[in-house]
Amino acid sequence: MANQSQFGFQDASSPIMEELVEFHDHALMVALAICSLVLYLLTLMLAEKLSSNTVDAQEVELIWTILPAIVLILLALPSLQILYMMDETDEPDLTLKAIGHQWYWAYEYTDFKDLTFDSYMVPTTELSPGHFRLLEVDHRIVVPMESPIRIIITANDVLHSWAVPSLGVKTDAIPGRLNQTSFITTRPGIFYGQCSEICGANHSYMPIVVESTPLTHFEHWSALLSS
Repeated sequence: MANQSQFGFQDASSPIMEELVEFHDHALMVALAICSLVLYLLTLMLAEKLSSNTVDAQEVELIWTILPAIVLILLALPSLQILYMMDETDEPDLTLKAIGHQWYWAYEYTDFKDLTFDSYMVPTTELSPGHFRLLEVDHRIVVPMESPIRIIITANDVLHSWAVPSLGVKTDAIPGRLNQTSFITTRPGIFYGQCSEICGANHSYMPIVVESTPLTHFEHWSALLSS
């Protein structure tokens, strides 16, 4: 999760988030190069008087026409690649349905017969030592690590948004519509998120907690909860 005074992204815990962080760094370097070039040209124009031959040169016009096109291609190709990767859902090992309510989440493990539960935020007065205020829930989502997880997202009343930053997941929950996304956790851990849609007075009290565990632990947890 994010730390106090943190300026960068949370630590990536899924392949999609790793790609997003790399693309952010790539785009930042391109923007830095453009800003440096523009600053250099502005400084040159202020320090020296450019001749009319330089201003009207066809070579310069050719460069400032082709160079932006190259920059756009360098940004568009990795962006489209990540976009298609985020939309791809191929043979998931587990399907999970998330339903947004005012103001809590309900979850259904569709691959199991009776594995459903509601997830409410734990009040501040009931927090255990080590738990985070406004982020801890009474029932966490437990998923097996290194397994493709498909999550189907909808809402029962108003617009919500299911978002976990460290997994690179953010999908709107719309009443009467099913949206889907997928993710793979690359390590065990607990990942926190919140509803990212202004859904009402208690909008900031809809936390999301995903717990990634080894497959054997997940099977034990699902067997206990289903019994």
